[in-house]
Amino acid sequence: MTLATALTRSTRREAGKVSREADGLAVASFVLGLLGLLVMNILLGPTAIVMAVIALARSTARRGRALLGLALGIADLVVLGVLVTANGTVSWSLGG
Repeated sequence: MTLATALTRSTRREAGKVSREADGLAVASFVLGLLGLLVMNILLGPTAIVMAVIALARSTARRGRALLGLALGIADLVVLGVLVTANGTVSWSLGG
């Protein structure tokens, strides 16, 4: 095995690891964004946005899931804004 072959294999292994991490970030941003619509949108929304942007920057294979995570994170912040302006609190209030 030559040095060039060893370097090529090492580079491929590292690229695969980065791709798997980016895919995991895309899925995590989607799940956190979805969960943030129901609970803790003040924390989960921005976290979903950051994870989605990082996944997109690392060229994830799950681009659609990362974009959904980004959209859901933004929707979390919109829901938070509506809740704050509607009743002056950051909590859900379904009763009268």
